[in-house]
Amino acid sequence: MKLDPKAKTLLTAIAAAARPAIETIPLDLAREQVEEGYSSMNIPVKQVGSVENKYFVGSGGEIPIRIYSPSGKGPFPVIVFFHGGGWVFFRLDAYDPICSHLCVSSGCIVVSVDYRRSPEFKFPAANNDCYEAVKWAYDHCNEWDGNSGSLILAGDSAGGNLAAVVALRIRDEGGPDIKGQVLIYPVTDYCQPEKQSYVEFADGYGLSRNDMNWFWDQYLENKEDSMNPLVAPLLAPDLSGLPPAYVIVSGHDPLRDEGILYAERLKDAGVSVNLSVYEEMIHGFLSYLGIFNQATDAIGKIADWIKSIIV
Repeated sequence: MKLDPKAKTLLTAIAAAARPAIETIPLDLAREQVEEGYSSMNIPVKQVGSVENKYFVGSGGEIPIRIYSPSGKGPFPVIVFFHGGGWVFFRLDAYDPICSHLCVSSGCIVVSVDYRRSPEFKFPAANNDCYEAVKWAYDHCNEWDGNSGSLILAGDSAGGNLAAVVALRIRDEGGPDIKGQVLIYPVTDYCQPEKQSYVEFADGYGLSRNDMNWFWDQYLENKEDSMNPLVAPLLAPDLSGLPPAYVIVSGHDPLRDEGILYAERLKDAGVSVNLSVYEEMIHGFLSYLGIFNQATDAIGKIADWIKSIIV
C-alpha cells in the first residue's frame, strides 16, 4: 500500500530541514534536536480528570512517574505505560498527548514511567525500572482509585520492547496478574538488516536502519546482550503463558517485520493476539495525534480492546 499523503508531507518536511543524523552529533545535541523538534509540533493533549507527578524508589533510585486519572468514580483499570525514543530520547512531557488520549478513551488510569535512559544507564537499567514500576503500581494504585486486579502493560517502540520483556519477567520471576499487553510498533529483535522491512525502509521513512544501529549501541554494554530474550523478546524460547496482546505495526517501518513475527509467535504459543497493521503509516505515527487520522483510530482501537479484556 502507498504511503499516506500526510505522512509523505511530514517526511518531506523532515528531509528539507536537513538536520544532521543523530549518530553524527553529540548526545546532548541529538536529544535537543529530536525532543525540541517534536515539542514544536504542539500535538494536542486531552483534558483528563487529574494529572499527578510522583516518584517511586526502586533499585535505581527515584524514578519519576506521571499519573493520568479519568473523570468519574473508580476504581479504574490501570495502564502502566513505557515511552519510546530508542531508550535514549524523551521524558514524560513528550508523552502527555498519547497518555492523556489513552486515559480518556479507555477510561483507565495511565501511569507513565520515566525510566532511566541510555547511554548513561545501559541494559538492564530501564528493564529493571519498568518491572519495578509495575509492582509499585500494583501496590499503590488503590491510593488513586485504581483497580490492582486490572493492570495492563503498554508502550511504543522501545517502550513496546520494555512492555514485552516486563510481561516475560512477571511470568518467570513473579509479579502482579497482568490482564493484557499493548505493543505499539515494538522493538522485538536486535537489528537484523537482512529483514525485508529493514531493506525496504532503511532510510527516508523517519526511523532509519542507521538510527536503530545507533540506539542499540547506546542501550547495550556489549553485543552479547543482544541474544538475551530480555533485550530481544522474539528470541525467547517459550512465549506461552503471557497475557493477551494487542500488537500495532506500521507498514512503512523497519520494525514492521519483527512486530508481526512477535505477534505470530505469541499466537502460536497459545496467547490471544490482536494484530493491526497500518499499512500506509510510518514508525511513530501515534505520536502525531491531530495530524494523522490513523493515530486517533489506533487510540480508539486500543481503548476498545482494553475494555473487551477487562472483566
